[in-house]
Amino acid sequence: MSTNQSEKQSRKTLKEEKSAGKKRKKPVASKKTVSETDKQTRKQQKVKQKEEKRKNKKPRRRIFPIWLRIIVVLIIAAATLVVGLMIGYGIIGDGVPTDALKKETWQHIIDIVTKVE
Repeated sequence: MSTNQSEKQSRKTLKEEKSAGKKRKKPVASKKTVSETDKQTRKQQKVKQKEEKRKNKKPRRRIFPIWLRIIVVLIIAAATLVVGLMIGYGIIGDGVPTDALKKETWQHIIDIVTKVE
């Protein structure tokens, strides 16, 4: 068969399939290869975009370094502990607030808690 005859034959079969209401099916293998190549190219594009972001990203210089933050948090925690002791002992407990910081007061409290009879 010549090229023209094969084209006519394929057109004729297409018309017959359309008239019969049948849809022409595409080969399954070609879909898989297309989707696999699309996935590969998408992955490659994502990897390239991530690399570009890393390259273009400016290094961050912290004004308030992490080690200094930790020290400040510990100092604030210690200060609130002392203030809480003074408020609890002095105002709520009807004592002198500065007595909460004395060693004798704590020794007395420990003796009361561990009362040995």
